[in-house]
Amino acid sequence: MKIYLLTHERELQRKTNTGQIAIKQLGPMVERVVWQRRQPNPDLLALMKANQIALMYPQDGVEYSSIDHFDNIILIDSTWQEANKIYNRSAYLQDVPKIKLTPSHVSHYSLRRNQRDGGLCTVECVIEILKLKGIPGVAEDLLREFEQFNI
Repeated sequence: MKIYLLTHERELQRKTNTGQIAIKQLGPMVERVVWQRRQPNPDLLALMKANQIALMYPQDGVEYSSIDHFDNIILIDSTWQEANKIYNRSAYLQDVPKIKLTPSHVSHYSLRRNQRDGGLCTVECVIEILKLKGIPGVAEDLLREFEQFNI
């Protein structure tokens, strides 16, 4: 399994970015791809063409696929406002199968304002993905790192 963090360039400088926790803790299981509107990442495009990747992104009126069908997952790593812009300005993301999380808890992320109701931060999404993919021990380790970061 591999998680691709499609990251807005502004996130690279933010100390509150939680994607960095997943990258540090999970090594090659998580890869950061800096979003470029005009030059999409060729590896992601190849996985999309082969129907081997899904996008985790909440959206109304979309038919969702099961996470069980995919070993490669894209998460948009940015603020909610930037994530919407990335999605809306990236035609190549529009037809990618979508998967959805139904978290059993609210976000515990406290380092940023203007969080979306019902939304999770990047590392919380990664934790939920790990649980769904049957890797709960790694998810618990990542959760402990997030709790320390979130103080």
